[in-house]
Amino acid sequence: MKFGLLFAYQNPPDSGIPWQEPYADMLKCLPRAEALGYSSAFQASHHIQKDGFCPAPLVAMAGAAAVTERMRIGTSVLLVPLYAPLKLAEDVAVLDNLSNGRFVFGVAPGYVSQEFTAHDVPRAERVGRFEEALDLMTAAWSGEPFSFDGKYYRAENARVTPPTVQRPHPPIWYGVSAAASLRRAVKRRAIQIMSPRHGIAELKEHYAAYDTAAKEAGWQPPERPIIRQVFIAENMARAEEMAAPAIDYLYRELYGAASAAGDRVLRGDDGQVVAQSDTVAFEGFKRRYIIGDPEFAIAEIKKYEAELNPSEMICWMHMPGIKGADAAQSMEFFAKHVMPEFS
Repeated sequence: MKFGLLFAYQNPPDSGIPWQEPYADMLKCLPRAEALGYSSAFQASHHIQKDGFCPAPLVAMAGAAAVTERMRIGTSVLLVPLYAPLKLAEDVAVLDNLSNGRFVFGVAPGYVSQEFTAHDVPRAERVGRFEEALDLMTAAWSGEPFSFDGKYYRAENARVTPPTVQRPHPPIWYGVSAAASLRRAVKRRAIQIMSPRHGIAELKEHYAAYDTAAKEAGWQPPERPIIRQVFIAENMARAEEMAAPAIDYLYRELYGAASAAGDRVLRGDDGQVVAQSDTVAFEGFKRRYIIGDPEFAIAEIKKYEAELNPSEMICWMHMPGIKGADAAQSMEFFAKHVMPEFS
């Protein structure tokens, strides 16, 4: 199994961390992460969030590409309906060239209502816009002149250069979980990348729908990545002391708030749907993140290995309010004490 890293640059209002510091932390840690054997760096994305959750993932990953040589860099995920697709195709092509073919295009239709309202995009159109935009982009990445006439987007005698380094285009990863969306992912030969808000039981349900569709299509997905929130320290108490506030914040302010608003369901470890975000707490979701000492992490990852057989675990260590030096220490512990068990 390979291991990667995920970044979001969130600053809770009371963190006292300067806005630019998490970006500097990412640029500083990635060369070391590459030397330690981490395989990838991915960028999470949301918009108009009070905590600075990264609204410009391609810009951030351009920085990541500049300080690494071998790691894959990618979005996980970019909310496609909020972008002009031809311009997005251009930016992806440049980033694939900048990274010399190391870019992974992780995408999703989005779900947070306020993001669509702010961008003046009807939320009800998000799936249609998402799929149509990807159709336009894949046509654009041929590098040849093309025209496109869709329900939402048009392009006449357009051309995107430079062409992408990866042919026919960078890998597309779908950050979706609905059965119909998973079938569309298979049709596009897209890799499924799951949100870390899901526990193993939910992940198995989603993979079952995806795997069934892939089998029916006669296609074997070449990868099976998952994302988990991860923080490792010398002992359990220290790991939980440092990471539990970040988990509380993330699950309350993002996943819990979206569930309470009816945008996307979040279930606790007890299976109950979160209807009020202020009921979310660290203890209620412990089956889906890996916060503890190395021995605990190894045991937990072996559970994922047995149940899901992932090809890569993308570790979200730089969580909201955690100082860069502390996340870097977790990265070091994980590489030294955990990763060798899965090499």
